[in-house]
Amino acid sequence: MNDFLKELRTLNNNLQKLIDHLVPSIDASVFDTFKAFRVSSQNNRLFIRGIREHDPVRFQELKGIDQVISALIENTEQFLYSLPCNNVLLYGPRGTGKSSAIKALLNKYGRKGLRMIEMPRDTLFNIIEVADVIKDRPDKFIIFCDDLSFEEDEKSYRQLKAVLEGGVEIRPGNMLIYATSNRRHLMPEKTDDNLPGYSGGELHPAETIEEKLSLSDRFGLRLGLPHFDMDTYLEIVDNYIMLRKIRINREELKRNALRWSLSHGSYSGRTARQFVDDLEGHLRRKKPVLP
Repeated sequence: MNDFLKELRTLNNNLQKLIDHLVPSIDASVFDTFKAFRVSSQNNRLFIRGIREHDPVRFQELKGIDQVISALIENTEQFLYSLPCNNVLLYGPRGTGKSSAIKALLNKYGRKGLRMIEMPRDTLFNIIEVADVIKDRPDKFIIFCDDLSFEEDEKSYRQLKAVLEGGVEIRPGNMLIYATSNRRHLMPEKTDDNLPGYSGGELHPAETIEEKLSLSDRFGLRLGLPHFDMDTYLEIVDNYIMLRKIRINREELKRNALRWSLSHGSYSGRTARQFVDDLEGHLRRKKPVLP
């Protein structure tokens, strides 16, 4: 009898370990403490941790994308007021402010109940579990998928498609998905895709194209960001200089900013911010440091 009880306890312990492994490990109280969160997954086990110091970027720092910001703010306010709204895809060249525009929403509306959960691509298998965790909470959650793109052999995008639109269970009313990508359609596109007939081993290549386009189509609001020219780049530099109250000769500023952009091969907003970071650091270093 003792041996039987011992084996039974061992079996129960093993079953509990299996349950702990499969069931998401989430402390719900984390949502009462933080406004920003990040999802991670280890051995198919879901973890959500609070972010104590999230990016403080604000909309006044962003230039050259005013129309995109206006559309993003309008959609987000509709979401906060429980009005019809859309999932959002921001696409365009690197460094143009796609991620910053989304993160700025949290700083603008965090006090009005907006929350943000960052989900890296390798955690999207768990997006349905995340939806289950937050669906009964009073806050409004943006699922933030940054720099999103998929290769042809990846399968996690199917989970995202189901949550966006098409699954049997509808997306919770307090959850939207905002994604950024350098690719307009999120999936790689090849010249073979447009060839008639038998293409790359695919008997029906037109259906392959439909599969690739169907993911981005599920984002109701798709906003494209442009390449920046020199004038926009200098406008962004001037804006950072004003916000940070940096005093410098205008001609010297323009000359150094253009030299910096030439060495970095880009007129992007990221390049402008990096230049101003470097400039401010040099200027402050020259000032005497008080004991």
